[in-house]
Amino acid sequence: MHQVVLGLGGNRGDRLALLDKASKLLAQKMDLEKASSIYHTAAWGGNSHGAYLNQVLVLNTSMKAEECLNFIQQIENQLGRKREVKWGDRTMDIDILYFDNEIINTERLKVPHPHIANRNFVLVPLAEVLPDFVHPQMGKSSMVLMEECEDSLKVKPLCNIS
Repeated sequence: MHQVVLGLGGNRGDRLALLDKASKLLAQKMDLEKASSIYHTAAWGGNSHGAYLNQVLVLNTSMKAEECLNFIQQIENQLGRKREVKWGDRTMDIDILYFDNEIINTERLKVPHPHIANRNFVLVPLAEVLPDFVHPQMGKSSMVLMEECEDSLKVKPLCNIS
């Protein structure tokens, strides 16, 4: 079995229902080990305009990394994902953050995810579920990466939205 860490998020449609549906679809072929809280975040990257809901899931799977990528892209498509603009608005985005401690660098897949250290919307939920997990290239834990992150976007637990 492989441990795969996924970042989920979306800013279109019923965001909460879409996160729930994505988790249920993932659980059809993977075993959920941990789920972070759901966080409300501002759009990141400049091409996206609505606020996002984000979550990190830790799952176990017998799939290889490329198979896992194919599976999560099928789920994104099933949930209405359109790939029209890079970092644009979307119903669901599922990123492979980590796949065991592997370093994968293919045209289709880069693991660890290359932007982990720059995004609070990933680091906050990641530090919640895997605070001591060490990034295999950077040699720093999720907690240290979060503390060092220069991203100024606010990440709030969903229950604290006012």
